[in-house]
Amino acid sequence: MPIEYYIFLCLTLFSIGVIGVLTRRNAIIVFMCIELMLNAVNLLLVAFSKMNYGAALAMSPNTTAGIDAQLFVFFIMVVAAAEVSIGLAIIVMMYRNTHSIDINFLNRLKN
Repeated sequence: MPIEYYIFLCLTLFSIGVIGVLTRRNAIIVFMCIELMLNAVNLLLVAFSKMNYGAALAMSPNTTAGIDAQLFVFFIMVVAAAEVSIGLAIIVMMYRNTHSIDINFLNRLKN
């Protein structure tokens, strides 16, 4: 499959995520949109890694080129999982204090 298809798909997913973060006020939906943006970047990294590996394999059959991006994707997924666990803990504490998960109520947590 051509790389342009992957680029278009990732651009669409990333745009949906950005629009969701900018327009939604529900904290859980905002976190899901951030995860959608991270997954779009991961998909694009894997697609470019595959393209780079194919080009390097044509040059030399014993190459390990293209593995670096896949390792980077793994680390992004680990950081995203940590971000979700911390974020959900913050949302639970926010709900306990304000009985809402609207992100406009975050300034009430100062008291």
